[in-house]
Amino acid sequence: MDQKSAPRFMTVSEVADLMRVSKMTVYRLIHSGEMPAIRVGKSFRVPEAAVGQILSAGLVDQSDDRAMGIGG
Repeated sequence: MDQKSAPRFMTVSEVADLMRVSKMTVYRLIHSGEMPAIRVGKSFRVPEAAVGQILSAGLVDQSDDRAMGIGG
């Protein structure tokens, strides 16, 4: 498998640090299906691309709400 095309995965702890939320919040997102993840043994791994998409979507949603005067 080519290193450049191989997907990169993050641990729940790394995702939590990046998103500045608790690990429990990341687990809730995974279990609700809002964040894709694969199970490796007893732990989860989240595709790096999925985290980027979620963060981008969150920034867009937040800016849309502010433009409409919603949420402060």
